[in-house]
Amino acid sequence: MPVKSVSITVQLVLLSLLLATVRVGLASQPPVPLANTYQNGVSLADYWVSEKLDGVRAYWDGQRFLSRRGNVYQAPAWFVAGFPAVPLDGELWMGRQRFAELSGAVRKQTPVDSQWRDIQFHVFDLPASGVFKKRYKRLQVLVQQSDSRYLKLVEQRQATSHTKLMSRLEKLVAKGGEGLMLKRQHSLYKAGRSDDLLKVKTFSDADAVVVEHLAGKGRLQGMMGALRVELPDGRRFRIGTGFSDELRARPPAPGTRVTFKYYGHTATGLPRFASFLRVRNDEPETPGSGL
Repeated sequence: MPVKSVSITVQLVLLSLLLATVRVGLASQPPVPLANTYQNGVSLADYWVSEKLDGVRAYWDGQRFLSRRGNVYQAPAWFVAGFPAVPLDGELWMGRQRFAELSGAVRKQTPVDSQWRDIQFHVFDLPASGVFKKRYKRLQVLVQQSDSRYLKLVEQRQATSHTKLMSRLEKLVAKGGEGLMLKRQHSLYKAGRSDDLLKVKTFSDADAVVVEHLAGKGRLQGMMGALRVELPDGRRFRIGTGFSDELRARPPAPGTRVTFKYYGHTATGLPRFASFLRVRNDEPETPGSGL
């Protein structure tokens, strides 16, 4: 075979391998339900309550874990051995107040076994037809039939009253928990934000994108004093509290997505008493990103 033909053949083979690799790394965004915020006055008779895990939302499609944006979390083969070959909705979790450690572990393109040994997949829904009450029963059976110690079922209880809900929330937060989740027991599994799923927390939280660093003064001279961030609707405001000195010395770069907590809204509709919570870097790394 002529040298030119061999060269072209090799290029075509390499191109096909590259395209195959790209296809493996890509997936469509899973159609997951999203939560609204609980408000006093909501009728709790039709809701079940569970702990809100401070983990990384993951959609098991029967073969691999997908992020909300459809990126693939590279879990070790031994971690998913024994998992049901059906879709599951849940969170990868290391334990309370370990989000940063967890995020660093699950985002890696090459998983580290020692880190994944501390992770479990806690499932709270079964993407299927039927109301949640019936889906949860099927989910219980699937988890029981699995022989994996890394697959756990999120416990659901009947919600009762606002007073008892707030009492449980207070006790959970005292133990380092993030909050509670309410799930309407007769709801269908459908994508998007609705009152079928409600988060119950002592504060509200939201995401924004860093626009610029604002210089610190006094004790913070030479460090970041505040972040100017942008909300999804384009409005901008400052976050000046909640940062460690280490983070002020090396603040998140413009374009980074961060999560902040707040307490209500100002007269202009901006978050009131906004305070930094974390860098929201729970999407998997991409090959060649250098992260």
